[in-house]
Amino acid sequence: MKKTFSAKKETVERNWQIIDLKGKVLGRAATLIADVLRGKNKPTFTHHVDTGDFVIAINAKEVKLTGNKEENKVYIKHTGFMGGIREINAKKQLEKDPTVIIKKAVKGMLPRGSLGRKQFSKFKVYADANHPHAAQKPQTLEL
Repeated sequence: MKKTFSAKKETVERNWQIIDLKGKVLGRAATLIADVLRGKNKPTFTHHVDTGDFVIAINAKEVKLTGNKEENKVYIKHTGFMGGIREINAKKQLEKDPTVIIKKAVKGMLPRGSLGRKQFSKFKVYADANHPHAAQKPQTLEL
C-alpha cells in the first residue's frame, strides 16, 4: 500500500531565486514567479503548506506589456475617503513605481488567505538591477 506524500512546514527547504525582468512579458513572468513562490516547481509541492522559494525580481522598470495595455490597462485604488477612487494607467504607473505592477500581477495569482500572504512575503521586487540579497547567493531563474 502506497501512502501519499505530504510536506511538513518544518522540513521544507527554501532557496533564493533571482529573475531578470528585462524585456520579459509581464503575465508570463508573473505566472512563473507565482509558481516558484507556491512551490509548484518542486516534487514536494503540497497545496496547504508553504513549500515555495524566495524570489527576487530585478529590472522591473523594463518589463513589457503586450498589445495596447500600456494605455488601456488601469490600476484602481481607493483612499478610504468618500469619492476617493484613484485611477492610473500602466504607462504612468511604470514611470512612477514599476514594482507595483509586478506585485499586483503576482499577488493576483496566489491563493487568498493567510497562506497566500505568507507566500507573497517571500517576494522582493526592485526597479533596477541593484538588490541587497547577494549574501543569500540567489540562483538564476530563466523564463
